[in-house]
Amino acid sequence: MELHNLRPAKGSVKTTTKRLGRGEGTGNGGTAGRGHKGAKSRSGYSRKIGFEGGQMPLQRRVPKFGFTNPNRVEYQTINLDRLQELVDNKSISDAVDFGTLHAMDQVNKNLPLKVLGRGELKAKLKVSAHKFSASAKSAIEAAGGEAITI
Repeated sequence: MELHNLRPAKGSVKTTTKRLGRGEGTGNGGTAGRGHKGAKSRSGYSRKIGFEGGQMPLQRRVPKFGFTNPNRVEYQTINLDRLQELVDNKSISDAVDFGTLHAMDQVNKNLPLKVLGRGELKAKLKVSAHKFSASAKSAIEAAGGEAITI
């Protein structure tokens, strides 16, 4: 073994990339495989998402309709059957409010809470929330509880 015949171990060197723009003798000199002129031949070119080669993009061709209310309030919900589960697990006993539910990781603190009427509530609960559905409110009061709007 001598210096002139040293080779790296087989499979350790991966040189699959072409060295572009290194003279005409390489076959990739001059325009470096990019062709002549146009956006794709320039340095720093990146195709915009949705660009269709100058044709009017689909997103601009399709007619727009509808309305999105910027003041819409998005509520997070909890159902009566979930409240009953929490009572059965002895997580809550007589009163439940937004703070307690947040402490138990049932609700997100950034969104208002609405109680919905799926399932049945047997426990007498004092429930505090931002909003109640009509069925939830009547079910809570039928069980002997109280629905308090925050």
